[in-house]
Amino acid sequence: MDEDKIDKAIEYYKVKINGIVDFINNNTSLTIEEIIERGEQLTVLDYKLTALEVAKEN
Repeated sequence: MDEDKIDKAIEYYKVKINGIVDFINNNTSLTIEEIIERGEQLTVLDYKLTALEVAKEN
C-alpha cells in the first residue's frame, strides 16, 4: 500500500471516529446497548487507524 493510500485511509477512519464520537456526545437518549455498540465500533476503528499509522511509519 503506498503512502498516499495510507494517508487517505487514515483520514477516512479519523472522520468515521469523529462522527461516532459526535453522535454519542450530542445524543442524550442513547440506550446502554447503543452506547456499547458505538464503543465497539470505535474500538475496531481505532485498531485499524493504529495499524495504518504503524504501516505508514515503516
